[in-house]
Amino acid sequence: MKTSRRQFLKTGAAVGTAVALGRSARAFADLPVKDAVVPEISQFAYANVQLLDGPMLDQFNRNHAFFLALDDDRLLKPFRQRAGLPAPGEDMGGWYNFSPDFDPPKNMTGYIPGHSFGQYLSGLARSYAVTGSKPTQEKVQRLVRGFAETVTPKFYEGYCLPAYTFDKTNCGLIDAHEFAADPEALAVLNHATDAVLPFLPEKALTRAEQATRPHPNIAFTWDETYTLPENLYLAYKRGAGDRYRQLATRFLQDHDYFDPLAARENILPGEHAYSHVNALCSAFQCYLTTGSEKHLRAARNGFEFVLTTQSFATGGWGPDETFRKPDSGDMGASLIRTHASFETPCGAYGHFKVSRYLLRASGDSRYGDSMEKVLYNTILGALPIREDGHSFYYSDYNDSASKFFHEDKWPCCSGTFPQVTADYGISSYFRSPRGVYANLYVPSKLTWKQGSANCVLTQRTQYPLVPETSIELQLDRSETFTVMLRIPAWAGPKTRITVNGKAMQQGLEPGKFLPVSRSWKNGDRIEIQFDMPTRLDAVDPQHPGTVALMHGPLTLFAMGDKPIHTTRAQILAVQQLSQGSDTWKMSDVEFKPFWVIGREKYRLYHDVS
Repeated sequence: MKTSRRQFLKTGAAVGTAVALGRSARAFADLPVKDAVVPEISQFAYANVQLLDGPMLDQFNRNHAFFLALDDDRLLKPFRQRAGLPAPGEDMGGWYNFSPDFDPPKNMTGYIPGHSFGQYLSGLARSYAVTGSKPTQEKVQRLVRGFAETVTPKFYEGYCLPAYTFDKTNCGLIDAHEFAADPEALAVLNHATDAVLPFLPEKALTRAEQATRPHPNIAFTWDETYTLPENLYLAYKRGAGDRYRQLATRFLQDHDYFDPLAARENILPGEHAYSHVNALCSAFQCYLTTGSEKHLRAARNGFEFVLTTQSFATGGWGPDETFRKPDSGDMGASLIRTHASFETPCGAYGHFKVSRYLLRASGDSRYGDSMEKVLYNTILGALPIREDGHSFYYSDYNDSASKFFHEDKWPCCSGTFPQVTADYGISSYFRSPRGVYANLYVPSKLTWKQGSANCVLTQRTQYPLVPETSIELQLDRSETFTVMLRIPAWAGPKTRITVNGKAMQQGLEPGKFLPVSRSWKNGDRIEIQFDMPTRLDAVDPQHPGTVALMHGPLTLFAMGDKPIHTTRAQILAVQQLSQGSDTWKMSDVEFKPFWVIGREKYRLYHDVS
């Protein structure tokens, strides 16, 4: 007998939870809980930050419009099919729909049906929170209602990655609740949790552990149970019920991952890159929820290993989606072995999340520096998703490189792309009782209340093509607070800051936030002029002569794929054609930032003498 959505909403979640935990459940009616640890630095709400004209706003708007226009029936089709319901609409194809052709790794059609539904739902919910677009909110709530009717354990029968897909479903539903005010999302989540629990293992499993268990094909060894805790903790804190905290604890991968990381043992080499960076977010949410300093150390140390031993000059990491052994020369060797250098939308999404978390815990501007590097040199240059679902997946750092789409439709990066672009605003500014942190120098407007003053901070800039930014404050009454300005570690000694035309003489230190404290009044203005040095960054210590050209936060890519025969002095003499130009030139070679490159050939690293 089929259960209607109304019947399910009335009884399904409570009954399912009681069965799963052996107790009476009030899960989706619980009040939100407070963090055990509340960092002094916090995120602004999505609605507090408005991006202004520029490439970030263009990319966000494009993704928002694309997913708003996707047909509901197509998005819901694989769930309706498994539930035995009418399933109108065309197949989306690729990874998204069930297919008899699935034969990994030779044929990935039908790989993870419905896997990215939760990510699309999350991206739309966040986009509504940014824009207030009623059609977007209506679509989110319509999709939640449609999905509710399909929830059944049958969906996961013979399904290769149940934890992977449920994690995204969980994220989408808690975001629909939190950001799109969906009244049913937490009830639907509880029902969806009941459906997946019989198919989850007793604990988080490494990929090696999964390979030792019986499996019909290799894809069943790729599930990512170790990424579950982040969104389970968030579900708990957003009011979905205490069992989500219990489940989060159950799937913490302490023995094989967080314990050694907390002890500063670098166990990243050989691991799948994106999912293990994403798992660091679970460690941080454990810290926030339980106060576990061990998990904070694990997140901090793990990300430090990524930044110092696994990253290219662009900030990207994980060639062939795998972390490499430090001091092996594998990063340099990858330049001739693979075109799959960095899993870009997924990697950028995880990178931005863990950077935001760690910045909040520490106030360390290095995390802002790393966000900035990944923004300009990877994700901002991602090609738009095509109507047929082909998506930009890998940044290519091969010696003969180009931008290309993933061979399969609707891969995982089609889901993280709208999420990371919706997060651009909340990555740009942070707040604390002292005032505000200006983390990214992007065209934007921040609106907030400081003390008794209603404040607006407007940033106008063409940074980083022009090495300056202007910040204007509008207040309805004077108020004393601090504006914390991120001074990048690369900033040269001629970096200059003025407040209302008066130069600041002390306190400016690259690699730190500079506090500017005063009684601010309407019309006050901060001007920053950055000294952007040009420098070289070696791919790894074993290839010191294989270098990328850097200018401030930008990695500059040589157009064309022919080797450049030059010296360090010659390549460092490269010149921007004019201030604001997106082109630098050395002799007859042009260099461009990643986001302005189309389908031309380019080269990132060069052998210099």
